[in-house]
Amino acid sequence: MQMHWNASTADASLCAVLARLCLLAMLAIGGSQIALSQTRPGGVPAPVPGGIGSLADAVMIYPAHGASGACGENCSDWLAAEGTVHWDGHKRIIAGLDRFADRKRPVFLNVREQSNLSVATSIGKILRERGIDVGVGRTIADQCRGLRESECVALKRSGVPLQASLLSISACDLTCVLILAGGVRRTMPEDTTVLIQSTQIASRLGLNVSDEHREGLRVRFREQTKLYLTQMGVDPALADMIDANYGIARNTQLSRADVVRLRIVTER
Repeated sequence: MQMHWNASTADASLCAVLARLCLLAMLAIGGSQIALSQTRPGGVPAPVPGGIGSLADAVMIYPAHGASGACGENCSDWLAAEGTVHWDGHKRIIAGLDRFADRKRPVFLNVREQSNLSVATSIGKILRERGIDVGVGRTIADQCRGLRESECVALKRSGVPLQASLLSISACDLTCVLILAGGVRRTMPEDTTVLIQSTQIASRLGLNVSDEHREGLRVRFREQTKLYLTQMGVDPALADMIDANYGIARNTQLSRADVVRLRIVTER
């Protein structure tokens, strides 16, 4: 079972319940699943985590190097996390963090499309456990200029640090926000819009979900999200805002004042 946002699918931390029911619960964005409605437009290659069934656009993580201050004060090296957060996203992030564990670097997010919200919160927990700072931004690799997309992806997966720059992304959606919450220090460009999409619950396995069961999963997701946000130092009122968009075609855009008030970003 999945909880998605329209155009970004995200599994809420419902795995325990779904395991008991032999279903995979997810919170998704957009589509007919529980989703959010998204409006924002040398080394040895590591094996692709997830194996068979892992999608080509699944989130990946790779090292980048830029000019002094490219990723913040006294920061020129970071890890870029980009792609869609599917069911195996946490495996990919763990593999990447382990592979580049030679030193602690901030992680910059550029997640997109339908993503699994449960997996998004799992990734946030992993980042917090490792004491990693998280920011939002698009990594532009110099070596990818003139290359086809497949060639650029292969280069990123090689594990070789890429000379790059960081640019703002137009929007940080619910998947982005849930992962960002895991950062010890959380940063976002002033010109990045924060969107809370509509959500809905659906079965990834194509199974019918009763209204009673669906409502139970919705309540459980809301409570688990509140707990997660509280643990991460984000105002749990955000979980109520997410729930308010359940099952309706509505996106809530947060102002910068809202982002600060809800502690989605940190002051330090």
